[in-house]
Amino acid sequence: MFDNFKRFFAIAGLSTLLAACQIIPHGDTGPATTPVPETKPSESTLPQDESRHRVALLVPLSGNNAGVGQSIANATTMALLDTNAGNLRITTYDTAKGAKSAADRAITDGNRLILGPLLADNVPAVLAAAAPADIPLISFSNDASVASSDVFVMGHIPEQSVTRTVDYAMSQGSKRFAVLTPRGEYGRRAAKALEEAVAARGGQMVATQSYDRGNSLIISAAKKLTAQGGFDTVLIADGARLSAIGASALKEAGDTLPHILGTELWSGEASIANAEALRGAWFSAVPDARYRRFVDSYESRFGQQPYRIATLGYDSVLLTLRVAREWQPGQAFPTSRLMARDGFIGLDGVFRFGRDGVGERAMEVRQIGNGTVSVVAPAPERFTN
Repeated sequence: MFDNFKRFFAIAGLSTLLAACQIIPHGDTGPATTPVPETKPSESTLPQDESRHRVALLVPLSGNNAGVGQSIANATTMALLDTNAGNLRITTYDTAKGAKSAADRAITDGNRLILGPLLADNVPAVLAAAAPADIPLISFSNDASVASSDVFVMGHIPEQSVTRTVDYAMSQGSKRFAVLTPRGEYGRRAAKALEEAVAARGGQMVATQSYDRGNSLIISAAKKLTAQGGFDTVLIADGARLSAIGASALKEAGDTLPHILGTELWSGEASIANAEALRGAWFSAVPDARYRRFVDSYESRFGQQPYRIATLGYDSVLLTLRVAREWQPGQAFPTSRLMARDGFIGLDGVFRFGRDGVGERAMEVRQIGNGTVSVVAPAPERFTN
């Protein structure tokens, strides 16, 4: 059954991934001939498919986020071809030209499921069109605040990365925490997640400092944090470059060296391994092993590297195929199947949705070494509760 999958991936382990998704491909067992998702729908309402489920992909294909949207669209194409998914028809709609109009057109065209949108700001407009038609959204956003019984948030949620890292840090002896965050929504979310995770596990929040992003500004904030003192562990909620600068300032100013924690922003940043000030630091992210294989395959097909978020496009197709086993063509999408407690597995590891629509990810903990990044606590391979 999985000969077609192995033909593309030719990589150890991916047939296991697809088997774990319980995908049952439809159509013949010869070379995959599924057409790529249409970049625009037909001028009039598309005909109903008797044997294929109509699914809309809503992503930006123009404007500032066009590259990200196209990368996600390319990944959905790969997933269709790799699984020989003859039971799905995916049509892509450009949200950059208006999220509401894209959703209206998708619904008029007969789609019964929406993959997207990418941006949390677009969710209300898309939902306004989709909810009356009983069409759920599987959004690529990482903003849990837009999740609901009709909106399933599939993105990698930063708060979950922070919580996973705090769990590990406390198992290694961390007790008193401080946080260094950039001003803005991401910084606020990271700080709140740290405070909640520490309180829930019996630790202590000692100090907080925020800063406007910049080399000198993070150094100043780090020195103020050190002056407050009393902590043994500091979360720096920024990218690799500024985190390394902040960590260096913390270690230069203090009498004792605090343990440094990072967020999922460090994942995929090659420079992190050579940042001396971050040696020994911990951060959490979704497993990367399958992503590296995905990148190789993506490059061979499209001649460029994908955006990291492109895996969500691929995994959304795997997810749809899993649920499609109990989805009759022309009928409403069986939304309740998205909340299976055993979850789903994709390129980014296992995940599942809660009844609140928020996607829960299994994450691994990594440690920065001397030119290396190693996994010190693997991601769970399944959910046990």
